[in-house]
Amino acid sequence: MNNKNFIRVFRLIAILEGISLLVLFFLAMPLKYWFNTPQLISPVGMSHGLLFVGYVILASLAYAVLRWSIKDFVIVILASFIPFGTFYVEKKYLKDY
Repeated sequence: MNNKNFIRVFRLIAILEGISLLVLFFLAMPLKYWFNTPQLISPVGMSHGLLFVGYVILASLAYAVLRWSIKDFVIVILASFIPFGTFYVEKKYLKDY
């Protein structure tokens, strides 16, 4: 896979991971705790977990491929824990590819 396709996949996973985190925090969890409706927690949580693992793996590969500094790599990883963080990464670190 060439760098352009790799970055395209990483961008897609970053966006999907960010969306899944928002759905988990702002839809599935409020439904569970405020309305006693936990049905979305399992599918959304599993999807988010898989996307998170994919994001971290791809970020680790991007660190080597794109020759990021350790500071940039840490920022990219920490962004996955913050709502809207992966959207920031996609715009700041991946837009030029």
